[in-house]
Amino acid sequence: MSGPVLVGVDGSATSLAAVEAAAREAERLGVELRLAHACEWPTVPVPPGVPPWDPGGSRSRGPAGGALTEAERRARGAAPGVRVTHTVLMGEPASVLETESRGSSLTVVGSRPVSRFGGGRRGSVAARLAAGGGSPVLMVRGGPQRVGVVVLACDNGRLGRRAAEFAFAEAAARETDVVVLNGSAPRNGRPQDGNHGPLAALREKYGDVHVRRARVRGGTRRAVIEASAHAQLVVVGTRRRGGWPAALRATISRAALRHADCPVAVIHEEGENR
Repeated sequence: MSGPVLVGVDGSATSLAAVEAAAREAERLGVELRLAHACEWPTVPVPPGVPPWDPGGSRSRGPAGGALTEAERRARGAAPGVRVTHTVLMGEPASVLETESRGSSLTVVGSRPVSRFGGGRRGSVAARLAAGGGSPVLMVRGGPQRVGVVVLACDNGRLGRRAAEFAFAEAAARETDVVVLNGSAPRNGRPQDGNHGPLAALREKYGDVHVRRARVRGGTRRAVIEASAHAQLVVVGTRRRGGWPAALRATISRAALRHADCPVAVIHEEGENR
């Protein structure tokens, strides 16, 4: 897909970290970066002709304008050559980003911890987008990790081509290894796909990327969370089954979005995007 990399912008520190990661992804993919600020409909009247996200009457001083200006500055610092556009979307953030994602190559969001009042569940917007969005989703937690491997796993025990391709491309760009976690490993630790399956072709295409299959003990979900503590990125392949509520029950991707200690990408396999 040649659509832009879409990133949600709200002015928070996690959002700005997501913008920088999204800019690097846009540079890697050779596409533009689209900054999207989502605004809920106001609960109080605004003057006629004034945008509802800017009741003060000045976009440059309004909350959306300020957030987008800072986001664009951070994006250009991370990837100076990337074309940057921006938009203001009216509505609940997860819903409008879900709609906007359908023409995107990748959707990137930040992650906030659970608040002491019980709101802002960690990874909740990312989970909605991963289940119902129209593109792969990358949730960024904290600043970029400069060391560590790319971890590759899947929800159904069978590695898919799109998730594997994404993981290898990321590992090549980051100059690191891919560690596969999708069941018990053979004793010699070598991949089991032989001359078939997605890993075989990708090992040839990405000759500089070393691949190893880690032995999984205690379940893949637990192994992915533990591996994330020393990883740059976790990539999980998944398939939709019956809409977004069913997709949220996919234990590995959901657990990774909620509990991983590094950025998480959720990739839908062929035939599963809307």
